[in-house]
Amino acid sequence: MEPEQNNELKKPWYKYKRTKADSVLGALGKFFRASILIIAALIIIINQFSVYLDEVLISEEPSAVIDESVSDKKCNVIGLELHGDLVTYISPGSYDGDGRATVDQTASQDLVYKINEAEKDNSIKAILMEVDSYGGSPVAGEEVNTALKNAKKPTVVIIRESGDSAAYYSAVGADIIFASKNSDVGSIGVTMSYSDVSRQNQRNGLIYNQLSSGKFKDAGNPDKPLTPEEVKLFMRDVNILHQNFVKVVSEDRKLSMEKVASLADGSAMLGEMALQNGLIDKIGGMPEVKQYLKDKIGADPEICW
Repeated sequence: MEPEQNNELKKPWYKYKRTKADSVLGALGKFFRASILIIAALIIIINQFSVYLDEVLISEEPSAVIDESVSDKKCNVIGLELHGDLVTYISPGSYDGDGRATVDQTASQDLVYKINEAEKDNSIKAILMEVDSYGGSPVAGEEVNTALKNAKKPTVVIIRESGDSAAYYSAVGADIIFASKNSDVGSIGVTMSYSDVSRQNQRNGLIYNQLSSGKFKDAGNPDKPLTPEEVKLFMRDVNILHQNFVKVVSEDRKLSMEKVASLADGSAMLGEMALQNGLIDKIGGMPEVKQYLKDKIGADPEICW
């Protein structure tokens, strides 16, 4: 062992240096060669994966096309919702910060606008209004009723839980009315009733001081009792509104004034009785409505709400 160790020590210094450099370069060469092989292998794998991915995408293409066609499918029926209290407009204070209504109301101006827009849209073939309301403003009911009657396209109403009072006033403007046999329908009548708290105020020591320019200016204020003249005044308007309501139902439903007047006691009736009395046209829900629309427009109805 010693002669070999001595021989190693006797090598020139530069020979030692060159031998170390050679080993380093050799190692680097091996590293680069290995790296090239790895990169080449990765390229092959990526190419193969790319081919596989293309095949998967091609195989999935038909379903992707179907999904896209479904999402892009245009409606041919516009759906409107008359829900909650019917009013002429919803006040700005009735919306939250995100623009959502905080009250259960529907504005006639919104429904009229949508009906008019549907009339202008050639892709829309019919107008469907879903009603679930116990009524509201007579003027709002008249506005929706008139818009439906003036529409040239087929108009359909489906009454769900209820279609009463001003909501029914609106509904009779449509070409046809559907309702469930359990729906609440009609309530042809007018009310201006309110609570008089004047006696309670007196017990609490509150005094109502009337300061108005006319004797009827404070009429209907709950802090004072109605006078006989005020009662007569209000009942005059109630009776006029009532007669207007009866007349509209008579004309739109093609019923005699006497027939409608006999039904116009303010009460509502269930769907089957409403059908028997001519207040609606058919008993049915959305499936029956869609079948009617299909027959009417000659295509499967696609409703956009």
